[in-house]
Amino acid sequence: MKRRKFIKKSIYGTLGIGLFTGLYSWKIEPFWLEFVKKSMPIKNLSDQLAGLTIMQISDMHVGNKFDWNYIIESFQKAQKLNPDFVVYTGDYVTYEDEKQITQLSKVLKYLVKGKLGTIGILGNHDYGENWKDKELSDRLTKLLKKSGINILRNEQKEIEGINFIGFDDYWGANFNPQKVMSHYDGSKANLVLCHNPDVCDLDIWNGYQGWILSGHTHGGQLKPPFLKSPFLPVKNKRYSSGEIDLYDGRTLYINRALGNIVQLRFNVRPEITVFTLKKA
Repeated sequence: MKRRKFIKKSIYGTLGIGLFTGLYSWKIEPFWLEFVKKSMPIKNLSDQLAGLTIMQISDMHVGNKFDWNYIIESFQKAQKLNPDFVVYTGDYVTYEDEKQITQLSKVLKYLVKGKLGTIGILGNHDYGENWKDKELSDRLTKLLKKSGINILRNEQKEIEGINFIGFDDYWGANFNPQKVMSHYDGSKANLVLCHNPDVCDLDIWNGYQGWILSGHTHGGQLKPPFLKSPFLPVKNKRYSSGEIDLYDGRTLYINRALGNIVQLRFNVRPEITVFTLKKA
């Protein structure tokens, strides 16, 4: 009888833990935003820029997969930090139909902007189905620019002493990093924005040394404790999340994403990153 009672309690306990984990992963963690604070040493940074902040927001995924009003609430929290620069590293929508244009327009009314500059790049989802809809990417670019984001598509733009280099998406129809990296000037205070971290392994960098800010992976969204996530959409499984030394003068940082592909997260909280600049 004691053994039967023990087995019965064990089954109920397991079911209870499973139910709690499921509810937590569905209703709590996808909306449990974390502000991650990091130091960012940059070569050739001027004394005037040391101590200023760059906020990274990535992978909003506005669409029908989760309640995107959470993105607006997150923006309102982020605005209180009063960042000097804000960079957006792609995937503004999870596109299904025209509703996402309307939804994104509503979200962009609450856009977090930097006091000195606001810069962005596109992600694969900004190219619609199969990442091939260039017309959609052009429409989104126009909307984002109208809202105040300087969208870089294989381009660079120097703002207040920082040279922002932005790649178009690796999987998209306009990927051409050589267009901008052929003009790379190592004497400037450079910062690269690149949605998909797999680009770090391509032979396109022209001797670049410095930081690369990426997104795309969401950290896998579901990560068993002490193990790697089985859901990383990259070839190089080292590229999960956080700061990664590439051992050649480049430092990669992968943001865990603000939004969600689907409304499920476990052990991978959504993130907005705030970097404090310092001289390398």
